Amino acid sequence: MKKVTVIGGGPAGMMAAITAAEAGASVTLLEKNEKLGKKLYITGKGRCNLTNTCELPAFFDNIPRGAKFLYSAIYSFTNDDTLSFFEDAGLSLKEERGGRIFPVSDKSSDVIKTLEKRLKETGVKVRLKTEVKDLSSLDADAIIIATGGLSYKSTGSTGDGFRFAETLGHTIKEPVPSLVPLLCEDAFIKDLEGLSLRNINVTVTADGKKIFEQFGEMLFTSNGVSGPVILTASSEIGRILNQKKKEFLLHIDLKPSLSFEQLDKRILRDFEAEQNKAFKNSLSGLLPAKMIPVIIFLSGIDPFKKVNEITRAERTKLASLLKDLPLQLDKTAGFEQAVITSGGVNLKEINPKTMESKKNPGIFFAGEVIDADAYTGGFNLQIAFSTGRAAGEAAAKE
Repeated sequence: MKKVTVIGGGPAGMMAAITAAEAGASVTLLEKNEKLGKKLYITGKGRCNLTNTCELPAFFDNIPRGAKFLYSAIYSFTNDDTLSFFEDAGLSLKEERGGRIFPVSDKSSDVIKTLEKRLKETGVKVRLKTEVKDLSSLDADAIIIATGGLSYKSTGSTGDGFRFAETLGHTIKEPVPSLVPLLCEDAFIKDLEGLSLRNINVTVTADGKKIFEQFGEMLFTSNGVSGPVILTASSEIGRILNQKKKEFLLHIDLKPSLSFEQLDKRILRDFEAEQNKAFKNSLSGLLPAKMIPVIIFLSGIDPFKKVNEITRAERTKLASLLKDLPLQLDKTAGFEQAVITSGGVNLKEINPKTMESKKNPGIFFAGEVIDADAYTGGFNLQIAFSTGRAAGEAAAKE
C-alpha cells in the first residue's frame, strides 16, 4: 500500500488526503495547528463560500492568474462535483446572489465537520500540532504540500510551503497580498470610516491611464477602502501598486446611472426646491450624511451659502465630484487583512494534470501554495478542492 503524507490541514490538504485514501493509499495528514481548517473557519465572514455555480467558461474568467494551468484540475473536479461531494457527505447547501454556494446553516464549522467526517471514514491518520521542519524527515512514498500562502498568518499560513519548494529547487513568484483592502493617503478618509456605498462605479488609473474598472459595492475603512469592488481591484493592481513606481488614483462615480448633464439637472432641481437653504443642508437627497461634509470641503463651496446663490461654475464642480471623486492610493493592506496570497510555486514547474513537481517526482502541490488565484465568490476554494483532488489521485497511484 502506498504511503502518502499531506502537509497542511486546510481545504486543499483535507481534500487531497480524502482523495488519496479513497484511492487506497495509507494517508497521514499533518497539521501544525491544534485543529483542522483554521483559515477555512473564517472564510466568507465565517459562512464559508464553498464554490460558485457559474458555467465553467465564466468560472475561468474569474481566475486572473493560472486559469490555463487549472483547466485540467477544474474540469476533472468541477464546481458541480464539489456540490455533490459535500451533499453526498451530508452537508445541506444553498445558492445565493452571484452563484455563491454556502452551507444552509451559514456556519463554516459545518463545512469543516463534513471534511473531518470524511477523513475519519476514509481512514486518514490526522496528526495535529505537528509542524514539519524538513521534508527529509517524512517517511512517505509521496508528499503533498498544501500549506497555504501568507494571508492570515495567525491561522498558520506562514509560507512553509514556499520554503519547502525552494529547498527542492523550485522558483517562487514573489507572494503579495490579494483580495485585500487598499490604503489611501487622503486625510478625509478617516471621516468616512464605516460608510458603505452601493451601485457605484470605480476606476483605477496609473499615471492617468485606466487599468481597472468595475461597478458594485465598496466600504470606507479608517485608512482606506474595502468591499467587493476594491478586493477585486486589489487582485488586478496590488502587485504594481506596491511597487510605487506610478501615481495611482481611485475614481469613484457616485452616480453612474446618470450622465453629467442629467446629474446637473438633478442638482438644479434640488436647489430650486430648497433655494433658501444653506448649501450644507441641501445635499441629503444626493449623498449619505457622512459624505456631505467631505464633498462640501472638496468642492470649495461655502457651506453656508444659499443654494440660489451658487454659481453655475460651482454647480459644475459639485457634479464633477459626484461623477469622479478621486482618492490617492498608497498601497495594499498587509497579509493579515488579505483573503488570499497571490504568487507561489512557479506553475511551469508543476504538472497541471497531477500537481506533481516536474523537478522532484513524488512531490505534489495543492491550493494556495501554487501561483494561481482568483477573485472573490467561491473561486479560490474551488481551486483548492480541484488541485487537492488532482494531487490526491495522482499521489495514490502505484
